[in-house]
Amino acid sequence: MKLILRQKVATLGQAGDVVSVKPGYARNYLLPKGLAYMASAANLRRIEEESRHREELERRDYLEASRQAARLEDLTITVSARAGDEGQLFGSVTVRDICEKVEESGLDFELDRRAVHLSEPIKSVGEHRVPIRYLSGVEVELLVVVEAEED
Repeated sequence: MKLILRQKVATLGQAGDVVSVKPGYARNYLLPKGLAYMASAANLRRIEEESRHREELERRDYLEASRQAARLEDLTITVSARAGDEGQLFGSVTVRDICEKVEESGLDFELDRRAVHLSEPIKSVGEHRVPIRYLSGVEVELLVVVEAEED
C-alpha cells in the first residue's frame, strides 16, 4: 500500500516521502494516528501545501527568536537576594526569578521559561551567564548579576 508521510516516522522516512507499507500497518497505525495519507495526486498537493506552511512558521519562529535574542544579548539583569558574609545566598535565584526580571526590564516580549537553560539554581553572589536557547536553534547568553541585599 502506497502512503505519503505527513511527518517523520523513524522507521520509514521524512515528511513528504512516498512509502510502501503493509496494509495492516497503514490501516491500524499510520492512518489513524494521522502520520500518513493515501498516495494520490490530491494528497501530494496537500502535503506540499502543509510543508510550505510548516516552513513559513519555522521561518517566522526563527526570525522572532533572533529578534528576541538580539534584545537579550545587550541586557543585564540584576537580582538582589539575602546573602551571607562569604557571598552564599540564603535562597537561590531560579529560572522564575530570571523571567520575572526580564519582564520588569520593559522588553516587548515575555521570556519563555523553557528557553532558559539554567543547569542548577544560582546560589552565590556575582556575575553569571545564563544560556537562553530557543527551539528554532537560536542561542544567546544573558548576564545575570546577583547582589547581596543591604539590610
